[in-house]
Amino acid sequence: MAYEFEALDSTLAAAAGNDASLYEELRGAFLASLHRQIDLLGRARCDGNWQLAALRLKALGASFQSGELIALAEEATEAAPGDPRIVRLLHQFYQSVSAH
Repeated sequence: MAYEFEALDSTLAAAAGNDASLYEELRGAFLASLHRQIDLLGRARCDGNWQLAALRLKALGASFQSGELIALAEEATEAAPGDPRIVRLLHQFYQSVSAH
């Protein structure tokens, strides 16, 4: 799966303006929140916890204009709690975004 970074980078740049440290702080906050919600999703075994983590991922994607994250989160809302495939895809997304 190819990930597009332009929308995320553009959103961060627009919010930070010319402040490079603010850009890095916002990027760090996005990555920390993304990691936390993926972890919660991966540990969720009941429908309620799974759906809550998936919806938080979707909101995070919407906040940072990440279409890929929104799509993955929507897929998670359709999946059964503990679905290893969606958790793996989200981990791959996190690794790609954090390496970029």
